[in-house]
Amino acid sequence: MNPLLAGDATRALLALEDGTTFEGLSVGATGETFGELVFNTSMSGYQEVITDPSYAGQVVAFTYPQIGNYGVCAEDMQSTGTALAGVVVHDMCHTPNNWRSEGTLPDFLAEHGIVAIEGVDTRELTLRVRDAGTMRCAISTTDLDPASLVARVKASPSISDTNWVARVSTPEPYEVSAKVNLDRPRKTYKVIALDCGEKRGILRGLVGVGLDVRVVPWDTTAEEILAARPDGVFLSNGPGDPRELPSVYSEVTKLIGKAPVFGICLGHQMISQAAGAAIEKLPYGHHGGNQPVMNLLSGMVEVTAQNHNYGLEYQTIGDFVPEFSGGQETVDAFKATGTADWRFWSERRIAPVVQSKDFGRIRLTHVNLNDGTPEGIQFLDQPCFSVQYHPEASPGPHDATYLFEAFRRLIEGDPDYLAIDVREGRRF
Repeated sequence: MNPLLAGDATRALLALEDGTTFEGLSVGATGETFGELVFNTSMSGYQEVITDPSYAGQVVAFTYPQIGNYGVCAEDMQSTGTALAGVVVHDMCHTPNNWRSEGTLPDFLAEHGIVAIEGVDTRELTLRVRDAGTMRCAISTTDLDPASLVARVKASPSISDTNWVARVSTPEPYEVSAKVNLDRPRKTYKVIALDCGEKRGILRGLVGVGLDVRVVPWDTTAEEILAARPDGVFLSNGPGDPRELPSVYSEVTKLIGKAPVFGICLGHQMISQAAGAAIEKLPYGHHGGNQPVMNLLSGMVEVTAQNHNYGLEYQTIGDFVPEFSGGQETVDAFKATGTADWRFWSERRIAPVVQSKDFGRIRLTHVNLNDGTPEGIQFLDQPCFSVQYHPEASPGPHDATYLFEAFRRLIEGDPDYLAIDVREGRRF
């Protein structure tokens, strides 16, 4: 028996789809919850993770051993509430010590109805997910019978069965002015942001570079967006299976070429599908603030914050354009590897280009250096670009915040809008 189960604390059970179970203690709301299990490798920023709408329908296991040690703070909220299904930690701190703390994480979870468990060997749990892939799970304080809870997990719905975007998107449009957020006088531009689960940190990143943002619901049509005559359109992050949102990416198809477009995370996947690409489900996704990504245009590596289980299959957009991809010999050498590991291009400092059916040439701009998956694309014949990760550092590093400035430059018509030296804030 888990030695932490002594005393009067409420017992909890974590059950996985593969039949594995973990005993522990309840450190949130009592009851039970079902969802898709993912692990997050961030060492801090747990409140931002817990309030990120992109985690809707998922149970988040934190790999860092102690969570909650600096408490919670209203300023760190990334949405008005919480959308994730549950939380798993090894050791929960019940007595935080930080000058910003306004309460404890266990109390916060209980107040928001989030079922959570501590006392779990999160190292073993993470390795199991890495070996078996993302799977369904449940946390319960009421059904402590391992066989019963496992059987119920196996009968529970897949995350793809629910439109999580519809659940987390704003119900009504609202506006945020850049003028009150600028630290220096600057011309402002009007941007419409399609809210598929947008974090507050991302909204701050947009207004921080002088963009007045009107946030609209996820099902707003391209016709409605373009009727407002925006200077640019932003497609936000969000939860769930992007392949189950054809109504969204079909509308994105109508936006590309009509206004400058920038997408991140789910927005990147919507742009990719609009371009005709296939989307794959990754074995266990990328969740955390320490993912290295190479910018193929500059050769610099960004440490990025990521939260996604799906990714672009870049080669499905169209055929390579050799003259923009290092020549036919280079293209043939890549094809000869028999894999889609895009680190081939990062090693050669080449940003390859493919020809899409409807939108012309599309360049690969960013590659994940951990697993070689595509992380960013740029349309060369349309004012549009996107990245798979979160550039706003809530939580995470600040390496990729230059992308908000790049969006502004795209709106201004700068052909070299991505040519920004992130180290010195100048062009390279």
